[in-house]
Amino acid sequence: MRIGEIAGLVGVSTRAVRHYHHLGLLPEPARRANGYREYGLPDAVALARLRRLVELGLGLEEVRDVLADDSGRELAEVLAELDADLARQEEEIRSRRVRLAALRRQAEEHGGLPAEGPVSDELAAVFGQMARFSATRPGPEPAMAAREREVLALLETTGREPGHRRPAEVLGEMVAEPGAVERMYEVYGLFEELAGAAPDDPRVARAARELAGCVPDAVAAELGRDAGTAGPDGPDAREKGFLAAFHAQFTPAQAAAVHGAVRLITERAR
Repeated sequence: MRIGEIAGLVGVSTRAVRHYHHLGLLPEPARRANGYREYGLPDAVALARLRRLVELGLGLEEVRDVLADDSGRELAEVLAELDADLARQEEEIRSRRVRLAALRRQAEEHGGLPAEGPVSDELAAVFGQMARFSATRPGPEPAMAAREREVLALLETTGREPGHRRPAEVLGEMVAEPGAVERMYEVYGLFEELAGAAPDDPRVARAARELAGCVPDAVAAELGRDAGTAGPDGPDAREKGFLAAFHAQFTPAQAAAVHGAVRLITERAR
């Protein structure tokens, strides 16, 4: 048989046959006087086995291990590894489909996904509350509201240390109290007023008090415990970088109000 004939018989391309020759997976048959390779039945049997192994999902290096007499790896071992890998892929696909179903449900329940999405169901519910309340207010939404949602989505993505609650859980507890969303937007308005103010502006203290007042006592106590568990040297480099980036988004007066609110919350938690 010529190369085209054996390739057609086994159901592979002539390019694949040549590639297997090049990699040493399929021995090259002797050439006839006219220079053409002459393939026999053993070549077809070997090529068919190669095809079956590749169709199982084995990589060519794994195929080489299976075919090598002195490799010490049996086909059963390779197939067991392949099966375990496929099982992991199946679980990953199943998990992703569950997540996609949740996101589609979010879109149906909230009339679309938030601009900061995709986010968890809990965070989407909070964002939905904010969007509904914002729609009842005159004028555009305060810029701080959008920035806060972005930061919350970031925190949810980066995660927290074991033993700490997710930001969505904490925020959900905060907005669960009657009038909480309204108070949040009042604070957003105060921060908008501070955009061009000096750090010693009298309104800074009020904004700090109002911001701290949006945090329920139970959440404040938890934040205080978190601060108490920090290392002796304070936040690590990653936390310091995040805090620096977080405060950089505020004007000097707004940053002073945030610092003041943190101080008030910490004092209340003691």
